[in-house]
Amino acid sequence: MRGSVTVSGRTRRGAAAVASAALLLTLLGAAPSDAGPPDGGALQRAFAAAAAEYHVPGSLLLGVSYLQSRWDAHGGAPSVVGGYGPMHLTDARTALAGAEHHGGASEDPRGDSARAALHPRADLPADTELPARLRTLPRAAQLTGADPEELRTDPAANIAGGAALLAAAQRELGEPPSADPADWYGAVARFSGADDRATAAAYARDVFDVIRTGRRRTTDAGQPVALAARPDLVPDTAQLTRTGLRAASAAGTECPASVSCEWIPAPYERFGDDDYGNHDLGDRPASQGIDYIVIHDTEGGWEGVLKMVQDPTYVSWQYSLRSTDGHIAQHVKAKDVAWHAGNWYVNAKSIGLEHEGFLAQPDAWYTEAMYRASARLVRHLAATYGIPLDRQHILGHDTVPGPTAATVAGMHTDPGPYWDWRHYFELLGNPVRASARAGGGLVTIRPDYAANRPVYTGCVSAGEPCPAHGSSEVRLYADHDEGAPLIEDIGRGAAPTTGVNDISSRVSTGQQYAVADRWGDWTAIWYLGQKAWFRNPAEQPTAVPASGLVVTPKEGRDGVPVYGRAYPEAAAYPPGVPVQTVSPLPYTLPAGQRYVVGDRVPGEYYYSVTFTQDSHRVVVGDDLYYEIQYGHRVAFVRAADVTLLPSA
Repeated sequence: MRGSVTVSGRTRRGAAAVASAALLLTLLGAAPSDAGPPDGGALQRAFAAAAAEYHVPGSLLLGVSYLQSRWDAHGGAPSVVGGYGPMHLTDARTALAGAEHHGGASEDPRGDSARAALHPRADLPADTELPARLRTLPRAAQLTGADPEELRTDPAANIAGGAALLAAAQRELGEPPSADPADWYGAVARFSGADDRATAAAYARDVFDVIRTGRRRTTDAGQPVALAARPDLVPDTAQLTRTGLRAASAAGTECPASVSCEWIPAPYERFGDDDYGNHDLGDRPASQGIDYIVIHDTEGGWEGVLKMVQDPTYVSWQYSLRSTDGHIAQHVKAKDVAWHAGNWYVNAKSIGLEHEGFLAQPDAWYTEAMYRASARLVRHLAATYGIPLDRQHILGHDTVPGPTAATVAGMHTDPGPYWDWRHYFELLGNPVRASARAGGGLVTIRPDYAANRPVYTGCVSAGEPCPAHGSSEVRLYADHDEGAPLIEDIGRGAAPTTGVNDISSRVSTGQQYAVADRWGDWTAIWYLGQKAWFRNPAEQPTAVPASGLVVTPKEGRDGVPVYGRAYPEAAAYPPGVPVQTVSPLPYTLPAGQRYVVGDRVPGEYYYSVTFTQDSHRVVVGDDLYYEIQYGHRVAFVRAADVTLLPSA
């Protein structure tokens, strides 16, 4: 049962361990006054039992587990890199071998019709020997004598496995099994699985920050867990030099000091018939603004992904983030334009972040270490380039519009419904919250991630249900009835489904829409030119009131075109730069409907189709556009076609 945690009946789980568990509640940071009696939470007792058996400070075990999984067990399902249970013990071979790559999408990552389409093949190398950080579960099985399947599926056994790994790391460093978590800094650094000191130190800093500040939450299995704050805790950081980890340099990167980062450059090379790759040189932000950050998942394991981005015939992105420890590699400078989003307008004005993981991995989940590292990087980039921290500037790849009608159906859909946008924006320091009184003209989508579990299909095989899992996304219907048809996206040219890669009838946490109607527990919004309904009960709302600006067609217009890129008018192009078609998508913004505005931008195009930069030009027109939240993806409308209004 998901709502209970059993403790294995093996000898090491006897009465002595349970008694020690009760005595160790204060070490766990859960005094009776704030955690309830010792028998109040099976998972809390499992942490105490494991701490007692392996002589690991309970608060340390809780802090490490929080950074791995926030104490969730995910029903025994693996993370995006094959990590299991509250301690994220890894056994990644199945995850790396069985991933579905972006749902078979066919987008051209460069997305520039001025150059021939690029459709690289993502051949992920078979890892004959996975790195140690992806094989911690077999090691825990050796240390505990537990069956690997038990370590995957039994949270108590999993926690014991993590405690055994921490105790082994402490022994290997020649350190005593101290009751003071301050004496375990080196072991925590080694537990991260990082092979360099900078990454291990960043991981350990986060663990000790969790212990210092304390945490309390109810897990995905309904288990209350508490860790009392230890604000006076000062770990022995000098232990890091004795871990034997290699020194790593952040030279060449543009990362903040708060993350671990290394420079692994994507090649800029000429090859073939005057072709080149795998990005374009630029002079941003001097030449044009950086307005977006695009969140991707890699659809592959770390080692294979690094090989791909170092292939001059492949594609590129600015940063890769590793799941197990939050380590970051930078590949392309911010001044240059990477090929990652499938839309040249967005590429030319964005920075791309690839997170190690798989969109359609059954019951996929991302580690807290990676979420935190990503949020620190995004906060830094947003502050550096003046990028607003909202869902119309911090884009998922799944919200980037197709640049032309022909590309809409093939656009990628990562990071998918299992990316926790609500938690991510909390880490960004701009939590998704109500910004207006109830009954206003706008809503912000904000379901409870853990409780919101829409049915998805196709994670393993077509049409088969995916495992039940928390989701950031809310499903849309043609009427206020879950038996009504799903909302259709005419641009996709296919009937809507519950497929994990089918975003046609879904809205995502943080996105904002104009209210079109209400009926009992249901709210309707304007979406893809239609009235779309979703359940929004007062006792468990999936959206909160919002305020902002909207656009509607100018008076006398039946509807106005919608665009996937904000390109200049023909008169703006200088000699030598071919005029790019301002081609509408197969949608309209009908009269009487309203859509939330994210930004007001000039028409702009970066001409860059040659290896040398002498012909490169940034073309800026007089036409202005509004970026809007049109459907699941953003879109653009010409300012001359619409009227700007307050949401009320």
